[in-house]
Amino acid sequence: MASVASTYARAFADVVLRARLDAGRAIGGLSEIARLMGESADLKRVWLNPAVPADQKRNLLDAIVQQEGIDKQVRNLIAVLIDHRRVQFLPRIVEQLEKELDARLGFAEAQILSARELGTGEKQALEAQVAKVTGKKVRASYGLDPSLLGGAVVRVGSTIFDGSVKGQLEKIREAISS
Repeated sequence: MASVASTYARAFADVVLRARLDAGRAIGGLSEIARLMGESADLKRVWLNPAVPADQKRNLLDAIVQQEGIDKQVRNLIAVLIDHRRVQFLPRIVEQLEKELDARLGFAEAQILSARELGTGEKQALEAQVAKVTGKKVRASYGLDPSLLGGAVVRVGSTIFDGSVKGQLEKIREAISS
């Protein structure tokens, strides 16, 4: 399944970049169709049913695309998935596409945990520091963890930068015990 999703994601990332599409809008359109398919058992049943002719499935897709104002290229990808009986992989393709476009456009996903809610200036400073360290533009998501006592923990991929009070206390404890 992962290879199917990544194959389509890489191919569609090529389309997005070559056609200079708005990556966010393309991902949004795909996400919207995935959401509709996930919420509508009837839609999912029609698109997954091999007994329903492909042209009827595409007609249904065209109605959705027109109603939602989704780009032609997104529509074409969904049509290809329908034609090749791969539409069930759409949610995973969206995830892979986000990762692929982030990598190609030089973005890093950062999950930032802090002991308290950070202000706008603090967030900007932290994101600038992470961008400096990673050499990439940063897309950050924030969460709270009161057990950190203060500071923040930043995760970028598999790398963790621990600037929390809790982390510093653990380092001091290890230094004293050794």
